[in-house]
Amino acid sequence: MSIETAQEGLKSAVAPAEVVLPAVRASADLAWTVVHMRAGERITVNEALIAAYQAASSPHSIRALRSDIEAFDTWCRRTNRIALPATAETVADYLDARAGKGSRPASLSRYKASIAKIHQLLDLKDPTSAPLVKLRLAAVRREKGAAQKQARPLRFKGRVRDVERDQARGLNIRALLESCADDLPGLRDRALLSTAYDTGLRASELVAVAIEHIEEAIDPEARLLQILRSKGDQDGEGATAYLSPRSVAAIAAWTEAAEITAGALFRRVQVRRYKARAAVRGRPIDSISGRETWDLRKTLSKPAVKARVEYDIGTVALHPGSIGPIFRSIIQRAFDRGALPDLTAEDLARLLRGISAHSTRIGLNQDLFASGENLAGIMDTLRWKSPRMPLAYNRNLAAEQGAAGRLIAKIG
Repeated sequence: MSIETAQEGLKSAVAPAEVVLPAVRASADLAWTVVHMRAGERITVNEALIAAYQAASSPHSIRALRSDIEAFDTWCRRTNRIALPATAETVADYLDARAGKGSRPASLSRYKASIAKIHQLLDLKDPTSAPLVKLRLAAVRREKGAAQKQARPLRFKGRVRDVERDQARGLNIRALLESCADDLPGLRDRALLSTAYDTGLRASELVAVAIEHIEEAIDPEARLLQILRSKGDQDGEGATAYLSPRSVAAIAAWTEAAEITAGALFRRVQVRRYKARAAVRGRPIDSISGRETWDLRKTLSKPAVKARVEYDIGTVALHPGSIGPIFRSIIQRAFDRGALPDLTAEDLARLLRGISAHSTRIGLNQDLFASGENLAGIMDTLRWKSPRMPLAYNRNLAAEQGAAGRLIAKIG
């Protein structure tokens, strides 16, 4: 199909707007999304600009933008509104509608930013900068509060005051690591959880770890992990994280058992379990009709077969969305094996609801705070450019260990 024919097909698919594409490529996913949005005037899609945006953005950012503008367009069609260019009233009403369905202020801010971004990419006036949109969003924040729901932290010894001297209790990484089995799934999970805690990596960063990124450290039993790119480092300046001897040993056990020598470190492990089969005695050959066709040297009996387990190791990295479920599975198995004795089934159900791939990052953040590390050290370790998030994650600990907490602990 020629470019002109493809453009005409795209134009006819959009009503009432006329959309002009300089070129049509199947790879321009965002451009295709824009072409099908409900428009109210002639919109020229600068595909080169959109392609440049996609090249400069992470896959996660592109997926989020597409998802947000598709949701906005669906709402506009349902309510007979125009999505491109949108008016300030349309955006304000959309945010109110999403707030009415339970969206939190942080999510509304993202939707607002996505609408602004698509207008910017199309060289259209940004409707989100209007006072009406800002005031309506401020009203939602005032009503619902701007605090974000945090993932539940996974701390190394659990909720302890002294991370060095106190005994591990409750939900703690030490017990989870010790409870991981020594089969391939268990070895993978131990290495994954230990590395996640040591480095504080986000899910997308964790699955991007490759064997080649691990380097020697001054301590011969430790290693350094080169982080090529992260959420706060889209330009790929890189960073370095510390891998403890505990994590190094876990990684070595996993890679040796899985025979991984290069490429993605954390991969899928598919398990196939076969039941045992008892021996079956053969029937006499005379009891079978048509026996003249049988080779009398063959037996009709079936030997016993032992139960066995087979593993299939993937060749590519885990999906970022699998990290949270893996963490929850590790916790559930540890509880089932009695490794978390001071938790009840009700406690476990409540705790599991808050566990996500971010739990190890928050847990390390809180352990650093509890150990007396200053804010600059915590920000450097976890590669934060702003103090807002580390302070938010440590809010509860700060209340316990702040001036009032210390005083009341002394006076009872």
